[in-house]
Amino acid sequence: MALDFDMVVIGGGAAGLTAAGMSASLGAKTALVEESRLGGDCTWTGCVPSKALLKAAGIANNIRTANRYGLKASEPEFDFSTVMDKVHEIQNAVYEEADAPPVYQKMGITVIEGRAQFISPRQIEVLGRGGGRRQVASRYFVIATGGRPSIPPIEGLAETPYLTSETIFTISKLPARLIVLGAGPVGIEMAQAFRRLGSEIVVINTQDHILPRDDAELTGLLGEHLAAEGIRFLLGSTVEGTECAGTKIRAAFRRNSSPTPETVEGDVLLVAAGRRPNFDELGLEAAGVRVSRNGVTVDRHCRTSAENIFACGDVTGLFQFTHMSEHMAKVAVTNALLRVRTSVDAVNVPWCTFTDPELAHAGASEIELKNRKQRYAVYRFPFSKVDRAVTDRETAGVVKVLARKFDGRIYGASILGAHAGDMIGEFALAMRNKVSLRKMADTIHPYPTYALGNRRAADQWYVRKQSRMLVRLLKLVFRYHGQLPDTSDPNRIV
Repeated sequence: MALDFDMVVIGGGAAGLTAAGMSASLGAKTALVEESRLGGDCTWTGCVPSKALLKAAGIANNIRTANRYGLKASEPEFDFSTVMDKVHEIQNAVYEEADAPPVYQKMGITVIEGRAQFISPRQIEVLGRGGGRRQVASRYFVIATGGRPSIPPIEGLAETPYLTSETIFTISKLPARLIVLGAGPVGIEMAQAFRRLGSEIVVINTQDHILPRDDAELTGLLGEHLAAEGIRFLLGSTVEGTECAGTKIRAAFRRNSSPTPETVEGDVLLVAAGRRPNFDELGLEAAGVRVSRNGVTVDRHCRTSAENIFACGDVTGLFQFTHMSEHMAKVAVTNALLRVRTSVDAVNVPWCTFTDPELAHAGASEIELKNRKQRYAVYRFPFSKVDRAVTDRETAGVVKVLARKFDGRIYGASILGAHAGDMIGEFALAMRNKVSLRKMADTIHPYPTYALGNRRAADQWYVRKQSRMLVRLLKLVFRYHGQLPDTSDPNRIV
C-alpha cells in the first residue's frame, strides 16, 4: 500500500495540535484531521472561555469589595451579553494566534476537514463536511479526539433544557437562578463565576464534598469560602428527576441521609457531571485498537494495541487536563517517530481549579500515601503569613506539603490560595527531579512574592528538625546565652 503520510493525527484539540506540530518539526509528512474547528475543548468550551469569564467575575467582585483597599465599594454595573462578547473575542484571539489552520499549514501540515474512521491499521476514510469521502494511508496514527460532557441517567433530564460546558458560553442572558449538577472543577468554577456576576446558585452533588480528587482538608476550606459568598451546597444529595415547568426548571433530589425527597427550582440547569472520551465513531475495531469504558487503552508509551497507532489526551481517559494532553502528545510522537522509549509521567501531574482562592495539587495525596502505608509528615505554611498575600488582602489559604521526615523528600503538595496554579509547578519540578524540602528551603526566592510561600513551607522541615538537645550543646560549646526553643507544638509555624 502506498502511504500518503508518515503521520496522521486525528483530532485538533490540545493533544492533536501538539502532536501534529511536533511531528512536522521532526521532518515527518503530517496530516491533521478535524471534523469541527481546530482548538478543541480548551479554546472553545473549556480553559479559555472559563478563565475569561472567571476574570470578569473576579473584577466584579473586586468592585463589590473595593473597601478592602480603602476604595469606595459599589455594586458592579454591566451588561452580561457584553461580558460574553468579550469572552468570545478572547477565544477568537487565541484561535487566530495559535489554532487556526494557516498556523499549521505554514508548518507543512496538511489540514483535512472531516470525520475520520479507520478502515485498517494503516488507513482511514475521511467523511468531509460537504459529504465527500477520502481515503488516507499513513505509517503512523495518533488518536487525539478528546472527550465530551457525560450526561447522567436522570429521569426527565432528556426532556429538560440544560446546559453543559459545551453550551454554557453561548448564553447571552444572565440566569437569575442557576442549578449546577456536579461539584467537580467545571461545576465549582462556574458556580463562583455566575454567583459573582449576580446569579443565585445551588450546587447539587452526590458525594458529601466538592472536588473529590483534591485534598479533603483544603476542599473543605474552599467550600466554606464559597458558601460565604452565597453559594448554596446540597452535598451528599442525589438528583432523582428534573422537569421543565413553564420557564422554570425543577430538580427533585434526596439527601443521602434522609428518605424524604426535596425540590429545588431555578431558571437554568448546568450539568457538570464529568466527561467521557470520544471514540465511538472511529471504527477502532477495524484497526485492532482496544478500548474500555474509560477510553482508548494505551501503555505508558501512549501506544495502543495496534503497533503503529498511538493515542493521547482526554480520549485515553487519563488525567483530563490540557497540559497533560500536551505531555502525552509529546510522548506519543517521540515513541512513534524517534523510536525512543519515553514514558508518560503519571505521578508528578499538577492541576488547578481556578476558583478564588485557587486550589492546586501535584503528586500523591494523603489517601494514596496511607493506602500504600507510606510514612510521611505534613509541612504547611498559611497565606496569612505570606507578606505578598497580606499586602494584596489575599490571605485565605495554605501551602501544604507531604514529605518524608528523614530527608524532606517530597511526595505531594496542595496549595489553596491566590496564584496557587502558578505556585504548584515548583513542586512538580521538585518531585520529578528529586529536589527535597531542604534544597527548596536553601534556594533563594524573590521577596515579596507568592512563590515565597513555597519556600516558607519548605522551611518548616528545618523547624521540625530543631532539637532542644542540639541547642543545649551549641550553647555549651559556644557559650551562648539565649533561651531554648519551644518545641512543644510539633505543628508550630515559624
